[in-house]
Amino acid sequence: MATKSALETQLAVVAGFEDPRADLEQYPTPPELAAHVVHIADLNGDVEDRPVIDLGTGTGMLALGAALRGPSRVVGVDIDRAALETAVENRLRVGTTTPIDWVHADATRAPLRPGGPTTVLMNPPFGAQNGNEHADRAFLETAADLAEVSYSVHNAGSESFVEAFAADRGGTVTHAFRATLDVDRQFDFHDSESKAIETEVYRIEWADEGR
Repeated sequence: MATKSALETQLAVVAGFEDPRADLEQYPTPPELAAHVVHIADLNGDVEDRPVIDLGTGTGMLALGAALRGPSRVVGVDIDRAALETAVENRLRVGTTTPIDWVHADATRAPLRPGGPTTVLMNPPFGAQNGNEHADRAFLETAADLAEVSYSVHNAGSESFVEAFAADRGGTVTHAFRATLDVDRQFDFHDSESKAIETEVYRIEWADEGR
């Protein structure tokens, strides 16, 4: 297995959003965070030889990270066609030969029915924009429907919400760790050139009901 730092280096070539949309909270997932999440998932046996789905894939960072760790196939789902076009280009930059399907669809209503044990990786919107509160809840709903296990990035202080949501769906939070998401200024309402956002990553094992 390649090291986490080697994976981060491979993902450093992934391009971000050309015209990010504030309503979709389109912030690029840094390669160091993606490499950390994928590496932990791989260590837990949740990537190799199994399908991996990246909900809200954006320009493909998590999907491509997973593709470099030997899954049977990868599916990246996003509602923004322009982002998916960049994801296609990013695949060429990364150079993975793993089968990847880029699906243009609402990730919270993903038209997917994977066969066998499936892993979801996702960095969903935190719901920070007015009218978009609790956006990550809908992503967790989809993960519960599709996956045996999921890894998701949430705003700091989400522990009680994530644990309660998982329990309501018969799931269990098995791992949690903190990570910093460095965001560069890309929208007019940002008042600094960069900001470090404290986040939490959760591994959830989901019940079989509904799949």
